[in-house]
Amino acid sequence: MGDGNSREDRYAAAEKLKDAGDLAAAVAAMEGVVRDHPDYALAHSALAAWCTRLERHDEAVAHARKVCELEPTDAFSFTALSVACMRGGRIAEAEDALAKSRLLQSGQR
Repeated sequence: MGDGNSREDRYAAAEKLKDAGDLAAAVAAMEGVVRDHPDYALAHSALAAWCTRLERHDEAVAHARKVCELEPTDAFSFTALSVACMRGGRIAEAEDALAKSRLLQSGQR
């Protein structure tokens, strides 16, 4: 499937690193994916979660924000942003993101 260079193949390779227990290498690989494909929301989402696990909170929040920019009507994106903000101690920002998620879930914009 692919030549190993598509964004999906590179995403899968980063996932394999994560699954093998090398989260730092997985983050580095996924950072390369978003550098080359800045509008790839799924890769930013993975980075938000992985950077949170590595306690790299500023990076996690930045990637989570990017997902919200790319997927502005996806309630889960704002929930994920809320989690990243909460873990990074950004309580007000976390509450704002959660409120936005709830609005989207209720069908409002």
